[in-house]
Amino acid sequence: MSAVTGTPETSHTTLAPTPRGGPLGSVHDSLVVAKRNLLRMMRIPEVIIFGLFQPIMFVVLFSYVFGGSVNVGGSFSASDYRNFLMAGIFAQTVTFATAGAGAGIADDMHKGLIDRFRSLPMSRGAVLTGRTLADLVQTALTVVVLAVVGVLVGWRIHHGVPKMFAAFGLLLLLGYAFSWIGALIGLTVRTPEAATSGGLIWLFPVTFVSNAFVSPERMTPWLRHVAEWNPFSATVQACRSLFGNPGVVRSTAWPMEHPVWASLAWSVVIVVVFRTLAVRKYRSATA
Repeated sequence: MSAVTGTPETSHTTLAPTPRGGPLGSVHDSLVVAKRNLLRMMRIPEVIIFGLFQPIMFVVLFSYVFGGSVNVGGSFSASDYRNFLMAGIFAQTVTFATAGAGAGIADDMHKGLIDRFRSLPMSRGAVLTGRTLADLVQTALTVVVLAVVGVLVGWRIHHGVPKMFAAFGLLLLLGYAFSWIGALIGLTVRTPEAATSGGLIWLFPVTFVSNAFVSPERMTPWLRHVAEWNPFSATVQACRSLFGNPGVVRSTAWPMEHPVWASLAWSVVIVVVFRTLAVRKYRSATA
């Protein structure tokens, strides 16, 4: 009789975390991450305070340095220029927040937080969506403060409160769309400093080759064509139309003739394209 002595083999199986299922799970995860980022922002109030200084300085400096010296619809009135200016400043403010979004994500990458998030049972796009939503809340706060400053220097709306809110909605949608470009940059570069620089380099031509601060009618033909089809210009044009401010560009270019629809279309396309690219990059990025 032979005895067979067997040593039981212990099987160690490492199971990958299973994300919550369905759209509701993804929304829940995104809101949790957004709350986490908002709490972190509140604990570092100087980030929010310093973020308010730059747009306020732009309003004051542009209003009093260039006011009265720029032709707006045949008028050199300082008051007309301030009303012309504000839509451009609003749009510049929401888009420049892109650099901060990219730097924040790059900082999370640098500290290894992205790898920790990826080890949790959560939706793959929730980390980026939560971050962009938190940045959107901060941007909205900045826009409110900026509007108050604009009123103090003489900016006024003339087409009623509903159209005013529609204009601010377009601005925040544009800022949210551009924040996905910042997210992709933040996942691509290695340091927060590089994300900040990379986020600003492309924003300067986008904001200045536009109708934000001067009329495209005075640009060379090829540059005017670029400015009129710039997504940034469509939002500025839409805001001036909805606010009832001077400086609405007279052009046969479709975005300038239908600025509200053009602004919506550009923002949705940017969100779809760059969210897809950013989530794909997030899945493969390493700290």
